Amino acid sequence: MAATRLIALHKNKGKSVAACLKSRTDYAQNPDKTQQGELVSSYECSPLTMDEEFMLSKRQYELATGRRQKNDVIAYQIRQSFKPGEITAEEANKVGYELAMRFTKGKYAFIVATHTDREHIHNHIIYNSTALDSTRKFRDFLLSGLAVQRLSDLICLEHQLSVIEIKPYRERQKRTLYPPKESNRDKLCSVIDGILLDEKPADFEAFLQKLEQQGYEIKRGKYTSVKGTRQKRFIRFRTLGAGYREDEIKAVIAGEAEHRPHQKQPPKEQPFHLLVDIQAKLSEGKSEGYARWAKRYNLKEMSKTLIFLQENKIGNLEEMQERVDAATARYHELGDSIKASEKRLAEIAVLKAHIINYAKTRPVYDAYRKSGYSKKFLEAHREQITLHKAAKAAFDEANLKKLPKVKELDTEYSKLLTEKKALYPDYRKAKEEMQELLRAKRNVELFFAEEKSSTEKTKSR
Repeated sequence: MAATRLIALHKNKGKSVAACLKSRTDYAQNPDKTQQGELVSSYECSPLTMDEEFMLSKRQYELATGRRQKNDVIAYQIRQSFKPGEITAEEANKVGYELAMRFTKGKYAFIVATHTDREHIHNHIIYNSTALDSTRKFRDFLLSGLAVQRLSDLICLEHQLSVIEIKPYRERQKRTLYPPKESNRDKLCSVIDGILLDEKPADFEAFLQKLEQQGYEIKRGKYTSVKGTRQKRFIRFRTLGAGYREDEIKAVIAGEAEHRPHQKQPPKEQPFHLLVDIQAKLSEGKSEGYARWAKRYNLKEMSKTLIFLQENKIGNLEEMQERVDAATARYHELGDSIKASEKRLAEIAVLKAHIINYAKTRPVYDAYRKSGYSKKFLEAHREQITLHKAAKAAFDEANLKKLPKVKELDTEYSKLLTEKKALYPDYRKAKEEMQELLRAKRNVELFFAEEKSSTEKTKSR
């Protein structure tokens, strides 16, 4: 049984035709995939110089016909994949050679490279888009891929191999549902879980060494971060979530806390969606078929909305409006609190920078003042004097008679940052609650508006 696919190979942007041909043919003839080149066969070309021979035929075509290539198709590739365990690599190469010869009718040079690096043995057949006599190009006709598949099936039957059964759509097997790919952060969390729970390192340094043994690169500093073998960026421990910050890992290693493995939560689905405004869509030009679909969709979503209202014990529009107002007020209250914290955090950061700059540049500014504000001294120390003046202007603007200590600012900053982080879960929950109530309110209003319009139409008749 062989699955086939016909692919037109195009010229890559920013690369020459020769470079593109070489990269494609080099991949097909990869020694690691073709048993050191033993599973490569060719017709009317040498596998070592096929890219140069293909280029020579294209130049001869231009000289013979006077026509330059308008499109960017440089060659064609047929991929032929066989059922695992049904065929040997040598026989697969022979089947691929026969397929290429019969499909091209011996008029185009080609190579057949059989790859054995996967469970399923497969062929890469690359044939030139220019004929051997350099007078014509291969024409990729309508349903050429289907023609390749049928020819491949015929050759497989001749070699006593199975073929793919074409079943009616309803009888076809559903596509396999593959598990979602694990992110780099999830992989790192699972590695940390294994080290903390199974290997139990003696200290944090031993923990980092075990991570290095797992193939991670460690970058030490204010915030320790790690990077896997195929990662582009480092990941800080503090960004992995609760239970994976440096202080929390150290507490687990010291036996002061218990580690809870990371569990990825599936994304929360909305209990219901907004109804479709059918009249507005019809006025935009939607068809009656769309209107019929929208009516069924609206009924389903309205039933979900009613279930939501019953679960939240909302019996009338007045109660709904009260709940919406309360949820909106709560959301804005938390949002204002977070914004105020962010504003104060920014102020502390700026003030701290000014205090440090003021302390560092004060001796230079005192010397500048003692020099009688000399222009020569100013030119020599312009950067320090500018920083000092900027810090002094910031203190005057803030009406600071006495400068706060940097340690006090650091304490206030860390306290505000902790409070801000603690507010985020409530903020997200309040946002979701407000959005759900607003959707429910809009659905109810739209449903009753449609009912009213349909009743009025019935009365007018």
